[in-house]
Parts: sequence; C-alpha cells; structure tokens
Amino acid sequence: MDVLVNGVVCKDPMLAQASDFFFPGLDMPRNTNNRVGSNVTAVNVVQIPGLNTLGISMARIDFAPYGLNPPHTHPRGTEMIVVQEGTLLVGFVTSNLANGENRLISKVLNKGDVFVFPIGLIHFQFNVGQTNAVAIAALASQNPGVITIANAVFGSNLPISDDVLAKAFQLDKKVVDFLQAQFGPKN
Repeated sequence: MDVLVNGVVCKDPMLAQASDFFFPGLDMPRNTNNRVGSNVTAVNVVQIPGLNTLGISMARIDFAPYGLNPPHTHPRGTEMIVVQEGTLLVGFVTSNLANGENRLISKVLNKGDVFVFPIGLIHFQFNVGQTNAVAIAALASQNPGVITIANAVFGSNLPISDDVLAKAFQLDKKVVDFLQAQFGPKN
C-alpha cells in the first residue's frame, strides 16, 4: 500500500535512484512569447520526487523585455528570488493591516539582488528593462502552490457571478464580462 505525505506517494528508500533527486536544464532559456511575456520553470516535488517532505523547491523565471510574472500568491511557501540577468521591479502587498490598509512593498532589483515575498502574500515581478531578464526563485516548500490572481478571479470554471465581481471590484458588469472573456476557460 502506498503511503502519501503531502499528497505525494513516498517511495521506498531502498528503491530511490539518482533520477528521483535530479532536474536537468535549469540553465536553458524558456519561451516568453505569450500574453504576459514571462515563463516560469518550476522545480518542485512534481519534477523531483525526492523533494517530498524536504520543504524546499525552486523555479527559473524568464522575462521578455517588459515581461510580467503577474500578481500571484504561494499559499504554502515563502519565496526568495535572486536576479541573474536584467532589471526587475518586484513587490508584494501586505494584507489587512490593523489600520485597514493593504500596503505595497516594492523595489527595483538588478543582477545579484535578492528579495523575499512572505508566504501567502500577493506579489509580482516585472522586467523594466529593454533586454531579457532571468531570476531564480527558492521556495520554502516542496509544493508551494501558485494562485495567479486574475486567472483565478476572472477565469474560474464555472465563472464567478458578474454581479459578485462587479460589486467586489466596483466595476461595470460589461467590464467584468470583458475580463472574464480574456481569462475564461477557453483562453
């Protein structure tokens, strides 16, 4: 009988192989020809089964000029990035402070700079340069998860009621319908 830890099958240690602890090619640039101009190469427990229970993972993030890793959150892990190439505007939003504010904490990063995004907070990275940029991310979970905000809110299948979204975002329903068409399940 298989034993699950963190929802992942644990392999019998006697059957472990080097391939359970290996991922090739994180040095290879990825295709950023998409609507946001970025590409995330995740290296977590899905790609490296040997990470299960170890509490770490990583990713490579490639950016086209002015490419964006859209606002998102990792519900199960803090993220730390280091810029390998280019210049990135990064930031996260504090959540529900005692004074009722949601405050942006933001910084422009250059090659070699490091920035931390606390667990669960909405954050982003934006290439402010005219050349490609690359960042390497370390995450404090073998399976940090990712929720891309616009995709989740405007692209859910089944859609969230446009009445709910119009009221929540203080938008006209036509704008909500437009956004749902951009992010909907068919896109």
